[in-house]
Amino acid sequence: MIKSMTAFSQGSKTHGTITADVTIRSYNSRHLDIVFYCPESCKVFEEDIKKIVGKVHDRGRIEIKLFVRDDAKDLDQFEVDEAKASSYFQALKKIKQDLNLSADICLSDILSARNVIIPSKKEQDSKNLWEAIGPCIETVSINLDLMRKEEGGNLYSDLAVRIDYIEKNLKQIEKDAIKIPLIYKQRLMERISYLTSDTEELDPVRISQEAAILADKSDVSEEIVRLYSHIKQFRDILDSDNSQGRKLNFLIQEFNREFNTIGSKAGNASLSHRVVDLKSELEKIREQVQNIE
Repeated sequence: MIKSMTAFSQGSKTHGTITADVTIRSYNSRHLDIVFYCPESCKVFEEDIKKIVGKVHDRGRIEIKLFVRDDAKDLDQFEVDEAKASSYFQALKKIKQDLNLSADICLSDILSARNVIIPSKKEQDSKNLWEAIGPCIETVSINLDLMRKEEGGNLYSDLAVRIDYIEKNLKQIEKDAIKIPLIYKQRLMERISYLTSDTEELDPVRISQEAAILADKSDVSEEIVRLYSHIKQFRDILDSDNSQGRKLNFLIQEFNREFNTIGSKAGNASLSHRVVDLKSELEKIREQVQNIE
């Protein structure tokens, strides 16, 4: 079963007061490339999260975004910078004395100083965090795999139709290719006739030999046999249990090589146009194969 490398999945999991929200997007890549975005408190779980995702996916750029919310009532706390408060109070006293002020120094005067009281977060329990994050990552990763398989099914249908089209036209090329040696022989005879119109007749045996050499050079039967073999391999890979985008990509290069050879040997415009059409279809297949894991 082939799988697409382009997919999206998201989900959330709550454990106690902690809720983890996870979003995963995957894109085309030659290798498995996992990128993780998360709050600072969750950095410690990065390697574990990558292992979970890596068990399900073999290839592609996978971007994971994790958001964590803790609804514990005592989570938000405040701290007093006693040294700064004392220093500020002493500064205010000095100003009062130096300026001979009668006003009393009150609490609001001290609180007006910046960062005397600062907010702080209660340290979250790693075990509780992981109880929310771990299962969420696992579920979203599996759902991403399901979507990749679903998209892979669409790719399969499209590629199957296109490879059928190539096979159908290859059969027509096979029929047309039989005429190639005759075309080359006729052209050879016409050129010889033109060049020897004022001289004595050439040896017909020699002409036949030259025609045979040209026919051998223009023979595309080997290329056609290999193309049929490539078509069979292509279908076998599509129907295999594992998604094998790399093999399909390599096979596309082999297809292209054979088509180029046939095109260089084509003896008429009709055959050349058919080869060009198949190379265009092959390019569409190549673009689709780039999405396969």
